[in-house]
Amino acid sequence: MKFKNPFIGLTKFEWCLWTISVVVVTGSFVLSGSSDILTIIASLIGVTALIFVAKGYVFGQILTVIFAVFYGIISFYFKYYGEMITYICMTSPIAVFSIITWVKHPFQKSSEVEVNKLSRRQIYILIVSVIAVTVIFYFILKYLGNANLLFSTVSVATSFIASYLTLFRSPFYAIGYAANDIVLIVLWILAAAENISYLPMVICFAMFLVNDLYGFVNWRRMKQRQESTFISNV
Repeated sequence: MKFKNPFIGLTKFEWCLWTISVVVVTGSFVLSGSSDILTIIASLIGVTALIFVAKGYVFGQILTVIFAVFYGIISFYFKYYGEMITYICMTSPIAVFSIITWVKHPFQKSSEVEVNKLSRRQIYILIVSVIAVTVIFYFILKYLGNANLLFSTVSVATSFIASYLTLFRSPFYAIGYAANDIVLIVLWILAAAENISYLPMVICFAMFLVNDLYGFVNWRRMKQRQESTFISNV
């Protein structure tokens, strides 16, 4: 896999999407009057990571690891222990493994990862694993007194699904993250209702949702293009 300035590969639309995401997230931070610098840093890293994950660039996974750490710290302060544990102990480590698998599976030695179709075995493992993770985390979060237990438990499940699909380079990773974004928008709306300084997190995940939906569309295009290239080379 070739490593180069990842911004060079962005299309005009992707530049616009990234710029709008950065402006909207920064604007919400300023308007909310928040002084929590970690929130704005995490949000900007997050929206930047997503545009490169949508491109299938390993740089996006590197930024995902950094975002997961920042987001875990923010979640700890609001007693969203499920989010903290999920992102620091699950999302971040899986993103590290994703870096490795993506580097090992470039599409024709380019910066773009090779899109994969899950095997039946991988699908069965996903189903069993997500059920086990959801049940275990429900009782852990209940014991810890996690705020908004139900939504936090659903967030753990959707995060695991998205991370698993990302690890195995499936286009449906984006659907998993989109579902997770919706849950997190609800969670942080509840948090912002108590403390307006958390409003940027609501806006952050709203922009995440837009980016993840684009990610699904672009990965489908990547898959079709890669399959066409393979067929033409046979």
